[in-house]
Amino acid sequence: MEKITEYIDELVTYAYNNNLIYKEDVIYAVNKVLTLLKSDTYDGIFEQWDGNVSAETREVHEILEDIMTFAGEKGLVDLESVTSKDIFDTALMACFIESPHNVNRNFKELYNESPLKATDYFYKLSCDSNYIRRDRIKKDMKWKAETKYGTLDITINLSKPEKDPKAIAAAGKATGFVYPRCQLCLENEGYHGRMNHPARENHRIIRLPIAGEEWGFQYSPYVYYNEHCIVFNTKHVPMKIDKSAFKKLFSFVEQFPHYFVGSNADLPIVGGSILAHEHFQGGHYEFAMERAGIREEITFKGYENVTAGIVSWPMSVIRISAKDYEPLVSLADKILTAWRGYSDEDEFIFAETDGEPHNTITPIARKRGELFELDLVLRNNITTEEYPLGVYHPHAELHHIKKENIGLIEVMGLAVLPARLKSEIAEVSKMIVSGTDLRSNEATAAHADWVDEIKEKYDDINKDNVDEILQKEIGIVFSKVLECAGVYKDTEDGNQAFLRFVDYVNNI
Repeated sequence: MEKITEYIDELVTYAYNNNLIYKEDVIYAVNKVLTLLKSDTYDGIFEQWDGNVSAETREVHEILEDIMTFAGEKGLVDLESVTSKDIFDTALMACFIESPHNVNRNFKELYNESPLKATDYFYKLSCDSNYIRRDRIKKDMKWKAETKYGTLDITINLSKPEKDPKAIAAAGKATGFVYPRCQLCLENEGYHGRMNHPARENHRIIRLPIAGEEWGFQYSPYVYYNEHCIVFNTKHVPMKIDKSAFKKLFSFVEQFPHYFVGSNADLPIVGGSILAHEHFQGGHYEFAMERAGIREEITFKGYENVTAGIVSWPMSVIRISAKDYEPLVSLADKILTAWRGYSDEDEFIFAETDGEPHNTITPIARKRGELFELDLVLRNNITTEEYPLGVYHPHAELHHIKKENIGLIEVMGLAVLPARLKSEIAEVSKMIVSGTDLRSNEATAAHADWVDEIKEKYDDINKDNVDEILQKEIGIVFSKVLECAGVYKDTEDGNQAFLRFVDYVNNI
C-alpha cells in the first residue's frame, strides 16, 4: 500500500470517528480527495469498510500535512506558502462536511431539544472540520492576571497567521469588484479562497431570525475565548448602534440564554476592525466585567422597574437589568441618544468637533438568572495633537504592550496582545535575570522604563519567579490601558462628572 493511501485512509477514519461522514459516504469522500490530488491510484480502506472502525488517528492537522506533502510533490500546492497550504487543506476537509442545508437542519433539530445541545453540536463541527484550527489555537499564550479590577484574561495571539508575503503581493494587484465583499459576508460559506482571502470551503453558517431579519451565526476561527461566536447580518450593511441594535442583541440572547452577545462601537478608533458589515460577537464565557459589581446604584425616571448602576470597572459602564427586555431597549436608546449629543468640556468630552461625531456606546447583553441585563460602555473617539491615536485610547507609555484599538473583547477584560510580545518578553526575562541593560537591545528597549519600575517593586527577581512577575505586570499594564479608554476616571471628580451625565439623561 502506498503512503498516500495510508494517509487518505487515516483522514477518512478521522472523519468517520468524528461523525463528519457515515458508512455510505466513504467511497464518495475518498473519490473527492483523489480528485483534489489528481490521482487514480488507491487500494485502501473502502474495500473492507464495515462501519465499525474505531482506530485512533493522529490529530487532523498532522494527517493533512502529510497529504499536502504528497500534493506539493505533484505541484498542486506551494509548500512554502501558508496561504496556499490553507486553501488546499481546507478543500480536503470540505470533502467530509455536510451541506449547509443539512447542517442547519441538524442544528434546528437539536435546538428543539435545547439551545445548549445545538451550540455544542455546531461548535464541535466547527472544530472537527478544521475550520477552527485547534493546533494553531494551542499556540496562543494565555494566563490570568490579578488586578484591582478583578481577574483579567491575557492572551498573546499566535494563532492568526502572519501576513503571507505572496498574499500581500496578490492583494496589491487586486482590481475591480471583490467577492466576497468582506470576511463576514454570507458568500464566504464554501468559498475556495485566494491568496488575499481565507479559504472557507469547510465553513458552515447557521441561519437565525434576529428581530425579524435573517442573520448568520458562526464561530470565530481564532477563538479568543470559549465558543467565541460571530452573529452577522446576511446583508452587507454597515455597523450602527441604535435602538434596533439593542433589540437584535436581546433577540439573540433570548434564543441562546447561555451565551452573551455584544457589539463593537460604530465609530473608528473605538469600533471594531470591520465597520462595513453589521455584526456582533458572543460566546459561552464569563468575562471580568460581567463579574464586576456595582459601584453606585442609579435610577432613571420612568424606568422604576429597571435596576441600574455604575459598574466598578476602569471603563465607564452603566448596567441596566429587568425581567423583560423591552424597557431595557427603550432606556438604552434614551441613554444612547443623550450620550450622542452630550459634551462636558471640564472632562474633555465633546459630542462632535468640526461636524465629526465622537460619542457612541459599546453594548453587551446577557441573561443573568431570570433577568435580562445590558451593559452600556460609554465611548469617545476624539483625537488631539498630544493623543493622535485617541484621547481615550492606550497612551504612548503603554504602547510597548498594547497600542491597538480597544474593541469589544478588550472592553470586557480580555487583552488580545500582539504576537511580537512572545519573543520580546522572553528576551526581557533573560536580560532581567542576567542584569543586562534592556536599552542595549532594539527588541527590548521599549520595555526598559517599565522594567525599571518593576525592579523597584520587587526585592528579589530571579529565574524562578521572573516570568510570573512579568505576566502579573502585563496584566497591570492592561488594566491601565482600560483606564485610558474610560471617559470618566475612577476619581471623585470623575464619578461626579459621570453622575452629571446620569442627571442629564433624567432631565431630557
